[in-house]
Amino acid sequence: MKRLVKIVSTMLLVGMLVSIFAIPAFAAGDPTGASYVTPTGTETLSDVATQANKAYYGANFTWVMITGFMVFFFQCGFAMVETGFCRGKNAAHTMTMNFMVFLIGAVGYFLVGFAIQFGGSGGAVGLGTGGGVLDAMLKIPGLGGIMGYKGFMLSGTYDAGVYALFFFQMVFMDTTVTIPTGSMAERVKYSAYVIIAFFISMILYPFFGNWVWGGGFLATLGSNFGLGHGVVDFAGSAVVHSMGGMIALSGAIVIGPRIGKFKKDGTARSFPGHNIPMAIIGTIILFFCWFSFNAGSTLNASDFRLAIVATNTMVAGAIGGVAAMFYMWIKYGKPDPSMTANGALAGLVAITAPCAFVNGISAFIIGLIAGILVCVAVKFVEDKMKIDDPVGAISVHCVNGVWGVIAVGLFADGQYGDGLNGVTGGVTGLFFGSASQLYAQLIAVGVLIVWGFGVSFVFFKVLDKFWGLRVSPEVELAGLDVPEMGVLAYPDTQMTTSELDYDSEDNMEIKQLARFKVKAK
Repeated sequence: MKRLVKIVSTMLLVGMLVSIFAIPAFAAGDPTGASYVTPTGTETLSDVATQANKAYYGANFTWVMITGFMVFFFQCGFAMVETGFCRGKNAAHTMTMNFMVFLIGAVGYFLVGFAIQFGGSGGAVGLGTGGGVLDAMLKIPGLGGIMGYKGFMLSGTYDAGVYALFFFQMVFMDTTVTIPTGSMAERVKYSAYVIIAFFISMILYPFFGNWVWGGGFLATLGSNFGLGHGVVDFAGSAVVHSMGGMIALSGAIVIGPRIGKFKKDGTARSFPGHNIPMAIIGTIILFFCWFSFNAGSTLNASDFRLAIVATNTMVAGAIGGVAAMFYMWIKYGKPDPSMTANGALAGLVAITAPCAFVNGISAFIIGLIAGILVCVAVKFVEDKMKIDDPVGAISVHCVNGVWGVIAVGLFADGQYGDGLNGVTGGVTGLFFGSASQLYAQLIAVGVLIVWGFGVSFVFFKVLDKFWGLRVSPEVELAGLDVPEMGVLAYPDTQMTTSELDYDSEDNMEIKQLARFKVKAK
């Protein structure tokens, strides 16, 4: 013990001596950093302008890249929400599929998608002048742009601003690719979804994204036809969420319900999620990342409107969760955790398009309606439409994405958006004196139905015919983890079984399973 005390005492003494002799060395620096910005008196006006530009663009690039990094973390949130809401026997399949879609989506968007979406956009103003290389837009006379055609594999666009734009927009696209995995979970073939992810990232998403965000014909409805500012979607209620929701709807219809979901009399059975805490944590992650999703869409760190965007996002998401919680509490006697989570997500989805164009009270109303709307929609989709959506993706993203698009045309207060899509003045909705913006937003909804739902429905039908969307009944009942992925999510856990893990005479016939019966014969 005495020896230890001596060693420690010696070390302290040596440390003090080193500190004393090091003081002059520390004094030689600039601990305040004041000298970094002190003028020398020799600067020219050009020097000052150069430094100002570096500061401006440096802040913008940092803002866009960091918010893009956080939007990427959406994948973790989605993976946890979907996996938590699904059964344990499918956990490895669901979780891995949510990771796989990022990998496939990133490749597809790099190869083709980005060029189609932004190849004729001219880039983002706050990310430098290099975006001017994105100057190739295919147009239909009298209508407007329909697709870009420059930047395939980022060729001919070797510019820092273009690369920053690509990165940011790529992680947005991946959200759309992820959404349908929820509505098709627990019965979709992993290989089929690889094909689906390529199709969405290379074709389905980029074209609509071009029409709204890439300078296409929907964006120019204002400058060409006098309909407000054209279609306005600040951060993606239409481009990202409604599109993903429409694909989720068509996918769920074509693939059919899970075995045992509906009885012969049409009543639905509840399939409890295996890990609600996982789903709640995933929702919290999504909520956190949504601040970057929406506020990052300014693409400009000096646009002070980002504070309005972030606050509106928080308000709408919070009241959406509260509204759903109390709706379920009052109607069914319990504050359903899954619907509370989906209510918050619904509020976030709905505010994504109007977040920059409305005040806090409007954001509250939009989120409140979204929270109730998602609860009503879940029951309608299941009980009336007889569509099986394991995680509520259709109600959250499709229904409330459309609500968010329409909300712009109702609640935009005219305080922001001057010059957007080449139209002077702020974006103004019906409740603040202008109906023309609402007309543009309704056109967007129509195009979403035709392109998002219609085209994807045809695609799913063709894919199902020639490749097959659905696993066999035996694989579905046993669980997709081992047959599809070769591993169990929980190898050390004994899975419990119930009547939902077996087929029965009381189950409604699923026409999509007819092909497997033919093969069996």
